[in-house]
Amino acid sequence: MKIKRQKDFYSGLLFAIAGAAFAIGATTYNVGTAARMGPGYFPLLLGSMLGVLGLVVAANSLRAHAEPNTVGAIAWKPLLLVIGANLTFGVLLGGISWLHLPALGLVVAIYALVVIAAMAGSQFSLKSALVLATVLAIGSYITFIIGLSLQFQVWPTFITG
Repeated sequence: MKIKRQKDFYSGLLFAIAGAAFAIGATTYNVGTAARMGPGYFPLLLGSMLGVLGLVVAANSLRAHAEPNTVGAIAWKPLLLVIGANLTFGVLLGGISWLHLPALGLVVAIYALVVIAAMAGSQFSLKSALVLATVLAIGSYITFIIGLSLQFQVWPTFITG
């Protein structure tokens, strides 16, 4: 059997694997019933639905009348920049104690995340990245600090004392 649409096949396979992983991981929690849902109920349901959807997409890529398409080369620059942006966000938000790198807080982490991730695009604009970072920083502050009352560092220690 020949794969007609490689992009659909591999993305469907990825969805099926991710869905199965979440569904299997959810079984370690109390699932409960539909009337009394436990903490594992929603991840199990969502993971199962994602897995089935992935299998449907992968199966549809094998149909004979589908127009063929192939997977191109891996775009290394965007891939590494987006992964690096997320790692940078985590490091700046929490710091690394064994390297004596202090946490720089939510605002600095969001600005770094957005600017680094924006460089992955083909049309990088520092001005638009900074505007987006400002909107995300304000929205995150309102949502997580004010709205949800989460307690974590917002500003670097040298600013707040």
